[in-house]
This record gives sequence, C-alpha cells and structure tokens, in this order.
Amino acid sequence: MKHVIISVTNDLVTDQRVDRVCNTLVKMGFDVLLVGRRRKQSLPLKPRQYRMKRMRLMFSKGPCFYADYNIRLFFFLLFHKVGLLISNDLDTLLANYLASKFRQLPLVHDCHEYFRGVPELNERPGTTRAWKKIEDHIFPKLCSVYAVNASIATIYRKEYGNDVKVIRNVPSRKENSLAKNRSDLGIPEDHKIILYQGAVNIDRGLEEAILAMKFVREKAFLVIIGTGDIIDQLKNLAIEEGVSEKVIFTGPVAFEDLHEYTLMADIGLSIEKDVSLNYHFCLPNKFLDYIQARVPVLVSPLPEMKVIVEKYRIGEMIESHDPQYLATKFDSMLGQAEKLSLFRENMQKAANDLCWENEEQELMNIYRPYV
Repeated sequence: MKHVIISVTNDLVTDQRVDRVCNTLVKMGFDVLLVGRRRKQSLPLKPRQYRMKRMRLMFSKGPCFYADYNIRLFFFLLFHKVGLLISNDLDTLLANYLASKFRQLPLVHDCHEYFRGVPELNERPGTTRAWKKIEDHIFPKLCSVYAVNASIATIYRKEYGNDVKVIRNVPSRKENSLAKNRSDLGIPEDHKIILYQGAVNIDRGLEEAILAMKFVREKAFLVIIGTGDIIDQLKNLAIEEGVSEKVIFTGPVAFEDLHEYTLMADIGLSIEKDVSLNYHFCLPNKFLDYIQARVPVLVSPLPEMKVIVEKYRIGEMIESHDPQYLATKFDSMLGQAEKLSLFRENMQKAANDLCWENEEQELMNIYRPYV
C-alpha cells in the first residue's frame, strides 16, 4: 500500500474538496495522511477514513505564518514514510517541491484557485511578486497538475505550458437528508432564510447583504455560516445598522454537518465581486452545495456560475451590489413561491450532473499511475 501525504494550510475542519480527494484515494487503496494546522479556536476533528495531523504554529497569518508552515512541513515530509506527495495551492507548494526533490518522490499539485489572483493580494504587490517567483520557478517543472475549473486550468496552461487537468469542486450526491430545525437558530417557521456559507472574507458581497436587510420587506433572516478575516467587522456592522436581530452568525460548521444547515435555506447567496482573476473565474463550494441541497441560488454573473445557472435554470443573477437593489432581489425571489418551486425542480438534474460520483472518475485517472 502506497503512503500519501496531502498538505493544506487550513485546519482541516471545513475543506470539503480535500476530504473528497482523500476518500477517493482511500478507495483506490492508498494510505492517506492529511496535514494541516491547528488554530486557537479550531473545532475538534471527527473520525474519518484517513489519518490527520494538525501542526501548531507560532504565527497565524502573514509572511511569518507561511514561512513557519513551509519550514515545518518540509521537515515533516522529509522524515515521514511516504511514496507520493500532494500539495494544495501555492502556499503548500514550496515545501512539497523541495521534499520531492530531496527524496526523489512524485508530486501532484491541486490548484483550488488562481492563488495570485486572490483579492487579499490586490494591494500587496511585494507579496504577489514573492509568490510569483516561487510559482515561476516550480510550476513549469510539475508533471501532474489539476485545477478546480476550466477557466483556471486555461490560465495556468497559457502561463506555464503544463497540461493542467480539471477536477471540479462538486460535492457528493445527496438524497433524502433532513434539514436542521430552524428553531435551533431561533428562527420562526414562518420566516424565510437567505443563506451565505463559506469563508467570510472581503469582496464577497456580505457587507451589502447585511445592509440590504434594512430594506427587505419579507419576513426573512440572513444566516451567515463560517468565519474569516472580516467576521468581527460584519458583526459590528449589523449592530451599527440596526439589523442584528435579522442577521445570524453561526460561526464555523464542520462540513460533515453543513448540509443539514444548507437544507434550511430558501435562497443561497454567492455574490462575489468581480475584483480579481480568482473571483472572476470562481466556482465556489457553496454554490455547488446549494445545488445538492436544491436551494435556489442568487449569484453574481461570473462566467463559471453563470453558465450553470443559465443551463439548468436554477436561480437568478444580480446586476449590482447596491443594498437596496439586493433587498429588491431578495423580496422578489422570496415572494414568488411558484418560481422557487420551479428552480428546485430544475435543481434535480443539476444535482445529478454536478456530483463527485461523476467527477472522481477523472481524479482516479490522474492517480492511477501512482498506485
């Protein structure tokens, strides 16, 4: 049995893509160890089919964090039993690449996003240049690479010439699940739920969604599931704008439990702003999770989401992030029960097509040479 070490910089609690990859590799007969980090407020991990390790680091963000993590990861990979290395995103690539060269091991790289295009780097040219130097040096030498969607794969093919495969971030097929009880969140049964789930970071339309709740006429709550860089700012904004009673922050939810929360929603939001290449070409986890939960979507007209919404007719797209406009869209969708019902019916085909059971066959083809 070949030993595989997969590395990420998160705390392993909410990363569904990596969990699906790990489970597929276990199915193929690999012995899998997933390595990440432990945060001060990390939730405990539930048992899985594979082994897990979370490293405690001295730093939690910034250049010192990435340096600390990659140094520790390099030495971990250097001295642990392993036959195949898998890096996830540019922030784990350096340690994996160096370890693969020292130990003459194969390396597979998984691009969850166009890392240098994240909005957090927009105003940080020095940091972007540093990441680009690392990527320019390593990426052309990679023999096996896959990306989260066709748009990002095309960018990397054009930039470095690699044969980049596509493994989309689609969830496992889900049928006949039970929704979480709304009363657990203090939501009356006669109120609707507008849901956002995922990373709570800048340029995801969350500030505007909160402000929109001032103008929403329907009986509705905005539920935000997750945490991130701006979570405290958003909580303060809801208080300052007098909508804290209409906005619920659940904090992070383990992905094993997330689907029952998603099932409660009447509308699922994925309203990222078109501020970077990474966001422009995004195909977010939450958007695909909404589909598996048969939750009608309200999304930004970004290419990867737009083509799915138009093909399957499963929701609507926004034209602006203006809070009053968003409130009008929320009211319009929530107030048309027949249209929402039609969207949910159309979700069935989308859910059958966009599921991991179909996608993992391509993933197996990538890893079969390493069995």
